[in-house]
Amino acid sequence: MTLKTFLENPAAWLDGKGPAAEIVISSRLRLARNIVRMPFTCWAKEKYLREIISLIKDAIKNNAFLPNATIVDLEQADSLIRQFLVERHLISPEHAKSKIASVVIGDKESVNIMVNEEDHLRIQTFSSGLQLNAAWDVISKIDDRMSEKIEYAFSSEWGYLTACPTNVGTGLRASVMIHLPALSITKQIGKILQAVSHLGLAIRGLYGEGTESSGNLFQISNQVTLGRQEEEILDNVEKTTQKIIHEEQSAREQILKQSRVQIEDRVYRAMALLCSARIISAQEVMELLSAVRLGVGLNLLNIPIKILNELLISVQPAHIQILVEDQQSPIEKDMVRARVVQKKIMEGMKNV
Repeated sequence: MTLKTFLENPAAWLDGKGPAAEIVISSRLRLARNIVRMPFTCWAKEKYLREIISLIKDAIKNNAFLPNATIVDLEQADSLIRQFLVERHLISPEHAKSKIASVVIGDKESVNIMVNEEDHLRIQTFSSGLQLNAAWDVISKIDDRMSEKIEYAFSSEWGYLTACPTNVGTGLRASVMIHLPALSITKQIGKILQAVSHLGLAIRGLYGEGTESSGNLFQISNQVTLGRQEEEILDNVEKTTQKIIHEEQSAREQILKQSRVQIEDRVYRAMALLCSARIISAQEVMELLSAVRLGVGLNLLNIPIKILNELLISVQPAHIQILVEDQQSPIEKDMVRARVVQKKIMEGMKNV
């Protein structure tokens, strides 16, 4: 599969059809696993890293959840390909720095496996909207199939053994990507995020740990797994997310009631810029998309959420670079980005 093929086929989890999809972009589950009698990735010599890749390639053969999987060898991937994979949430920024590593990408990008990241393998599933339990049904079956082919490092006392102590136990990280513009506008976001932190959850940026929020998008996830059952972790993240959704909806009602003209101006101005700008940066697109998405939620605009979701990915720097192919100036890339946005919005409006 070529990068152009990825560009032409957006990930399934961007379709905007899941529960609460207007506020929750996606639900992601990740299972950290290591192979028994193998050193952790950070300590492993080259021969072990290559053996791990080989073992996992063998383990995914005939896996019903990974039909026609694409395997990308990061050792052969240049910086552009690596950044492209980060932008599509298929690998982490840390994984992009790895030398002897790979990623297994399932059909429609709903399932993928990072190989030789912090742990030997990190299985991920993505779903549209808030549906952690549905995602768990999928990832647990994949994990079971993998464990039939690979013996995991497991302790009856501690659970699954991982490179980072915070992942020991179930090895499960449950996260949601959530859009909170009204809480940002009303300056309640700091209080909400602080409360989330006190509940034992982590707040991260668009691409996870060590990254910043962009376009009022945040990732909410559990911090520890030791001593917690999978159901408990999922329930905690789900219930906390429901509370945040309620707070965001209340804030939206508040700003519409108290500052309707200003909000309408913000939304329509953002839409006008997206539809008419000749040059536009990735960061500006993210901020404008946030306002337009808010407008959709307030019934001020009628644009499919799917279109807005897909733009979150397709306007990023590596995606634009692949479209232009040769080395062009930053201004020329911003011109291409503006055309990408306008073409996508026009397509979306035709289907309304």
